[in-house]
Amino acid sequence: MNPQLAHLFWYFIIFIALIFIAGVYCILASFNLIRVLVGLEILIKAATLLIILAGYLCGCTALSQAIVITLIVIEIVVMVVAGGVAFWAFQYNKTIDPRRLSNLRG
Repeated sequence: MNPQLAHLFWYFIIFIALIFIAGVYCILASFNLIRVLVGLEILIKAATLLIILAGYLCGCTALSQAIVITLIVIEIVVMVVAGGVAFWAFQYNKTIDPRRLSNLRG
């Protein structure tokens, strides 16, 4: 690995770490289901970028692309189901505060 590529690699790692931290903060510090879903989306995008970077560094770009496409499909399914749950919670409780969902029985 040449020095220019190593220097660029650290910029990418710092950027991915900042995105990851922003996603975790958005999930943990929010009292809104929609913001939690946005935080989860940001967290998954950071993982996707990390997989792409790892595939580029090891020379397995085809494998990393296949994994990322699979991750995107799984992410879409999770977001649709979680969006449906958030919509249902809003209709039932008239709020999207996750602290209010602890009294539900199903």
